[in-house]
Amino acid sequence: MITESSWIKKVIKEEEYKKYMNGEKDFINDDEIMQKIEKNKNPDPSKIRNIMKKSLEIQTLSPDETASLLNVTNPLLWEEIYETAAKIKKKVYDNRVVTFAPLYCSNYCVNNCLYCGFRRDNKEEVRRRLTLEEVKRETGVLAGKIGHKRLIVVYGEHPLSDAKYIANTIQAIYSVKAKTKNGYGSIRRVNINAAPMSIEDLSMLKEIGIGTYQVFQETYHHETYKKVHPSGTLKSNYQWRLYSMHRAFEAGVDDVAIGALFGLYDWKFEVMGLLYHAIELEKRFGVGPHTVSFPRLTPAKNAPYVQKTKYKVSDENFKKLIAVIRLSIPYTGLIVTAREPARVRNEVLPMCTQTDASTRIGVGAYSLWGKEKEQKLNRQQFLIGDDRELDTVVRELSEMGYITSFCTAGYRCGRTGKNIMELLKSGKEGSFCKLNAILTFREWLDDFASEETKRAGEKIIKREMEEVKKSATRAYSPQVVEELENYYKRIKNGERDLYF
Repeated sequence: MITESSWIKKVIKEEEYKKYMNGEKDFINDDEIMQKIEKNKNPDPSKIRNIMKKSLEIQTLSPDETASLLNVTNPLLWEEIYETAAKIKKKVYDNRVVTFAPLYCSNYCVNNCLYCGFRRDNKEEVRRRLTLEEVKRETGVLAGKIGHKRLIVVYGEHPLSDAKYIANTIQAIYSVKAKTKNGYGSIRRVNINAAPMSIEDLSMLKEIGIGTYQVFQETYHHETYKKVHPSGTLKSNYQWRLYSMHRAFEAGVDDVAIGALFGLYDWKFEVMGLLYHAIELEKRFGVGPHTVSFPRLTPAKNAPYVQKTKYKVSDENFKKLIAVIRLSIPYTGLIVTAREPARVRNEVLPMCTQTDASTRIGVGAYSLWGKEKEQKLNRQQFLIGDDRELDTVVRELSEMGYITSFCTAGYRCGRTGKNIMELLKSGKEGSFCKLNAILTFREWLDDFASEETKRAGEKIIKREMEEVKKSATRAYSPQVVEELENYYKRIKNGERDLYF
């Protein structure tokens, strides 16, 4: 059996990231970022409005333009920024909100991050790795009882959850067909949040059918990164992590996702880091991040940095940073998660595209559905702020005027990577998505919704169908409208998984 120490020695392959570096320098220049933030203080309102116009044309902003947005102090100008951010989201993604759930498969970890409940030195953490049968059981709850269609599957970095284990769990998830009241439910898109991997391992996962590959840099600030990721651990290698997406694209993975953990360092710096990362990927591969995440630090068991940090992000600044990311990388999906309380999530949703619901982050927690009400901090990575059920979230979204989308069609139709980037930047992807949102929402309402949620959802579907019909000949041909109505009737009669 492979030992932990021998496994660690084999993980990092320096040649797979150093070839992208400029000598010993990576693409994040801390001094340059600080200088741009300082240089662009007190921006003129006319300059900010011109920047907003550029964003509305779905063009990635420059670092100086983003720094200018970060330095706005006028509350009324911030309101204009929020309004513009919402317009961009509507232009690119329509009024959809995509839902998903996290599935934690293992909390064993060789790292010792000072902000994480999974850290190696947390002896109070109850360690567990799901067997493949347990993975299927968890999936059965998510797909059969709750109605999720896509997951983000999470793993600690450890030989027990290496790439082969990840591949096996992905296959296990896709194999599940869980009984529902009208047939069966299944997971149609498996995204993963996992440690940085080699090109070889990522190629294997590509063949298995990985969805989006998500790695958060945590903090882009080199000194802070070093402070919170102790030397001698795998995660202490800043560049191995920073170039994860480069290796993913080399391996043929279509969609990649980046993020920062806000609260480790200054929030303005981290927003700039995310922008630089997006620009680097666009420059190297012609494809930016499929999604960007911006979780805030929340309480975690035996995680000393959570209590010590002086960089905690207020709700006001949280809303600002999301707005600036939306303007700076206008084509990307933005994910707001159950780390945030419902009040905060609802306030920032006009700028975001994805959120989770019925969230449980303990390993094996979904199998305890209805049995455990309280969060067990010694069984999970951090404390979540919103444990509302999917049915409740869907109803509230409907009442707010959003349609919940369970669509995964684009990934199976080749609308990934460069293809989807072109559609997003042109605003065409939203047209496909509206059609598939209607169909998948109809399907979910019939299979899983409570009567109250179904009534709220029916109103949204009626409105969306009317919008499509009004757009006939402009956004949709008469033939597409006719096909939509046909698919819709077939779904109401019990067929499933019809899409454009």
